[in-house]
Amino acid sequence: MNSSRAGTVAQPSDLVDVAHLVTAYYTGQPDPSDPDQRVAFGTSGHRGSSLNTAFNEAHILATTQAICDYRSRQGYDGPLFIGRDTHGLSEPAWASALEVLAANDVTVLVDDRDGYTPTPAVSHAILRANRGRTSGLADGIVVTPSHNPPYDGGFKYNPPNGGPADTDATKWVADAANAYIEKDLAGVRRIPFARARAAAAPYDFLGTYVDDLPNVVDLARVKQAGIRIGADPLGGASVAYWGEIADRHGLDLTVVNPLVDPTWRFMTLDWDGKIRMDCSSPSAMASLIARKDEYAIATGNDADSDRHGIVTPDGGLMNPNHYLAVAIKYLYGGARPDWPGDAAIGKTLVSSSMIDRVAGLVGRTLTEVPVGFKWFVPGLLDGSIAFGGEESAGASFLRFDGSVWTTDKDGIILALLASEILATTGKSPSEHYADLTAEFGDPAYARVDAPANRAEKAKLAALSPDDVSASSLAGEEITAKLTEAPGNGAKVGGLKVTTENAWFAARPSGTEDVYKIYAESFRGPDHLRQVQEEAREVVSAALGG
Repeated sequence: MNSSRAGTVAQPSDLVDVAHLVTAYYTGQPDPSDPDQRVAFGTSGHRGSSLNTAFNEAHILATTQAICDYRSRQGYDGPLFIGRDTHGLSEPAWASALEVLAANDVTVLVDDRDGYTPTPAVSHAILRANRGRTSGLADGIVVTPSHNPPYDGGFKYNPPNGGPADTDATKWVADAANAYIEKDLAGVRRIPFARARAAAAPYDFLGTYVDDLPNVVDLARVKQAGIRIGADPLGGASVAYWGEIADRHGLDLTVVNPLVDPTWRFMTLDWDGKIRMDCSSPSAMASLIARKDEYAIATGNDADSDRHGIVTPDGGLMNPNHYLAVAIKYLYGGARPDWPGDAAIGKTLVSSSMIDRVAGLVGRTLTEVPVGFKWFVPGLLDGSIAFGGEESAGASFLRFDGSVWTTDKDGIILALLASEILATTGKSPSEHYADLTAEFGDPAYARVDAPANRAEKAKLAALSPDDVSASSLAGEEITAKLTEAPGNGAKVGGLKVTTENAWFAARPSGTEDVYKIYAESFRGPDHLRQVQEEAREVVSAALGG
């Protein structure tokens, strides 16, 4: 249920005590017998708060040593790029990681301004360093919990492919880290921070990334058209990048909010009354939406800038699914003539079916994968996928010449692409989406949660199509029951059921005692509600309840 305060500016009582948060990072000792206090990598690294002993110095020292062990086993002996975002726990964790990396004789590259580094800038740096190499390969760490609340910390590992580490790597790292914690960090190498920091080499993350942008987005056309842009970093790692993008490329771009504050006191509260830097949430983006008429295109990014939010004067904040569909139609519809002619469109299986219809419109293959950007990495690397996007407002795409740009989500290029679309076509992304709905109908899409205990979640993750006995859904014949993604055959960790005009997908939550039901109908909101109700019944029957 939505909080009555959603969309209102945070009050003093909402703010985290940063001093207390950092003290807890250094003083809290995790109990390895408590599952909630162990290192656990989700789709985007290990996340948690020092306040409940889930993200503390011991976790980061152990995890960094485990990463050193892993890269040694894999033969990765090139430099390691490390970046951090603006969360209060990010700098302490960054410092802890440096102490271990230096003690393990890893060549570490840090931001030459001692500033914040977006996730896509780290991916860009890794790929640039590894281009044409077969040895001395670089990898990276991003210290960020992404859009999570201010009391959380996060720690992500990106191997030499530049993208999020796959589950084989993260399971190995997490198991090794927990073993170190169980042994009171015996075997973890570490040197004092002053020596570790002195040993790190500077790298111009900002300049290298910003100067390369014209090779992936047509900024000259944006400049020529005089598009008035408002960019809101939401207090995140892109804060210095947007001003440089404006200056170096001559854009009419205003950094709407240049403030960085680890309490995020300037944020409007998210749907549940929490401070959360979710640039796809109308509640979290309320202050930028209120200024939509000041800019032709306004954009937001989350704290590590791997997500995007697009605001237009005519449409307000676009639903991420809507913008992905528009971006795909524009990019594959002639804007990138040098892209591989057979390059597929990548989507997660919980993204809108509007994308399926757009794929048919532009005559491209659709590659549907499980949730998690890591599934797009091989395709983006070899050019077999030119665009990969997630329903949660994360995406990346190839350079103009068809080569890889980043293999992690890039909220900055997706934000800039909105201005390119307007500059090139004279129509905003929201106007383009209206054209799509005129052609294909206006789908209703929603995600809801339903209660599930740990055993039920495990059973849901292990379902097979044979476990689903239903033959119809909301008055339509079921056309597919999927527990593996059509695009790559990988387990989806749940279930997707489709009909001609609707679908639902059910996946267990990794952090709460619920499962998530994603659903969509091209027959309107009432039909969507029917789909959601029957989805619960289908899942309950499959679980034996």
